Amino acid sequence: MIDSLIDKIEALQNPTVVGLDPRLSFVPEHIKKEAYEAYGKTPKAASGAFLRFNQEIIDAVHDLVPAVKPQIAMYEQYGAEGIQAYIDTIQYAKKKGLIIIGDIKRSDIASTAEAYADGHIGEVKIEEKSYTIYQEDTITLNPYLGSDSIEPYLGHCKNYSKGLFILVKTSNPNSGEIQDLEIEGKKLYERIGKMVDTWGKDLVGERGYSAIGAVVGATHPQQAAELRRIMPKTYFLVPGYGAQGATAKDLKNYFNKDGLGAIINSSRGIIAAHQKDLYKNQYKEKEFALAARAAVLDMKEDLQQIF
Repeated sequence: MIDSLIDKIEALQNPTVVGLDPRLSFVPEHIKKEAYEAYGKTPKAASGAFLRFNQEIIDAVHDLVPAVKPQIAMYEQYGAEGIQAYIDTIQYAKKKGLIIIGDIKRSDIASTAEAYADGHIGEVKIEEKSYTIYQEDTITLNPYLGSDSIEPYLGHCKNYSKGLFILVKTSNPNSGEIQDLEIEGKKLYERIGKMVDTWGKDLVGERGYSAIGAVVGATHPQQAAELRRIMPKTYFLVPGYGAQGATAKDLKNYFNKDGLGAIINSSRGIIAAHQKDLYKNQYKEKEFALAARAAVLDMKEDLQQIF
């Protein structure tokens, strides 16, 4: 997985990942109207609107970015219909050649973690038959239950050529309440970073990077420099660009000298670009996907300032 991701980043000269985190407030009125006319104002309508919204954005950006990152909570809140929209979104994006980062942030005891691993990056066995359910290429995990909550996924990464992005230093304002706690002279996020580096040593690809990555928020550039030293061959998934205030000038520490090592996420900055003044004046609401494409191109140009 990690080699494929790097190859796509280099081919496109773009380390951008589009966060597919739809909200009904982002979805243009004409899409919602058609969904409501078909299914009423129901979870099925909301989920159907999300899928169409995602498909049009994927159509507009799939030739520009290496990956998309659907956040499962946005779909899961609508129940079974929402989960189906999540699955259908992944299948559609894979057909367009995109790598899928399933933003699920799971964390649980070993036996439960094994079930999550089977469903999301492995296979579910029903008697003599096996099924792949969600079909993500890599997923996000919360490590705060310890190593036994992560180990079931590591075997699946090796057996199914999948990957992980493990939360280390997140972009939300209060992350420091826990992640910055000092334990024997080291910050907790530093200790987690060392654990991620260790977990990934047996899963290094041909390009020299591990399939076990780290989530490191764009709002913490100083900490990112520390973590890059701790995890020199770990790929960073970097949220917080744009909507949370981080810009390209904040991101140099996230990359290695080879120009690799990080993939930068933007969610509402791209999928809700049609609501921003910059793009609203150029594109009609029905052209929301063109606005998303323009936002990706602007982000790509911005990120090129790093190198």
